Amino acid sequence: MRVVLTGGGTGGHIYPAVAVGRQLEREEPGTELLYIGTGRGLESRIVPELGIPFEAVDITGFRRKLSLENVKTVVRFVRGVSRAKQLLRRFKPDAVVGTGGYVCGPVVYAAAKLGIPTLIHEQNVDPGLTNRFLSRYADVIAVSFRESLERFGRHDRVLHTGNPCATNVLQADKTRGYASVGVPADAPIVLIVGGSRGARAINDAVVDMAGKLHSMPDIHFVFVTGDADYDRTDTRLRERGNIPPNLHVIRYLNNMPEVLAASSLVVSRSGASFLAEFTALGIPTILIPSPNVTGNHQEPNARSLADEGAAVMMLERDLSGDALYREISAIIEDPGKLRRMGEAARTLSMPQSAEVIAAELRKLAGKR
Repeated sequence: MRVVLTGGGTGGHIYPAVAVGRQLEREEPGTELLYIGTGRGLESRIVPELGIPFEAVDITGFRRKLSLENVKTVVRFVRGVSRAKQLLRRFKPDAVVGTGGYVCGPVVYAAAKLGIPTLIHEQNVDPGLTNRFLSRYADVIAVSFRESLERFGRHDRVLHTGNPCATNVLQADKTRGYASVGVPADAPIVLIVGGSRGARAINDAVVDMAGKLHSMPDIHFVFVTGDADYDRTDTRLRERGNIPPNLHVIRYLNNMPEVLAASSLVVSRSGASFLAEFTALGIPTILIPSPNVTGNHQEPNARSLADEGAAVMMLERDLSGDALYREISAIIEDPGKLRRMGEAARTLSMPQSAEVIAAELRKLAGKR
């Protein structure tokens, strides 16, 4: 098959697209992929590093209030559609997969106008603006959460597939995860990460609780600050002094699935792709939804896991070093609770997600 992948802005849009592409490559050797993103998004760095051909279109997102910038965005959208049509005609894909972010808009729209089969994937409980717009043009809509089905109620074909990142993470080697962060094999790991860009509020809470970690010497805390906030956070920790030896401070992880596979508990934001990985691996989580994302979409994501007993949700306004330490110790020091949360997480997983989406793409392309 020849498949175009598109989605960008954050890892939460990029990695599901890549997971679908990798699944197609595993199932059908000789599959050719092309990723279309923006030159400014994370995808422009991540995708080429993964060895997937990349092309860029120039597009920006709409602002949620009237402004002159929105007029410019309309012009960029029209130009983006024209550029996308050029790329699609040249590549001649059997299908196009969009996973969200404003770059999907012109690419999936262009594909629909050219008669190329299209599938969009919505990672969050509440659909993003771009996928809401594209839902009237896409042949198939795939959703991560069952609660999202009714959000696309008028569409003929909406499928609850889960998130394809769940399939990808099951391939991860936890032995390599332990080695990469300098933790002895099979030691308990609490992984603390704020997402692909990091989260200052979480980083500050960890700095504030760092002195308490001496009381749990057998637990290894792998603390991923994010590249942008590493220097500030590292400086604050050093100013406090007495950094516990079981606190491993890391700027960024290139092998997140491997480290996740080695983790006993995760503290993180509640981006949908992360949640798919947590549930696939049966990892209990403490979720701190970002209040700074469009439509506050991370809070419904977190609540869906918390309501099933797979996670504890903390709102950022309630976050502090003391509060975070209490929640971590209440879970990690109670094996029964840790086990029950892990079992609840696993019941929510859809580990065959990428396979289901790949099969749907073959149907769309007439290659059953």
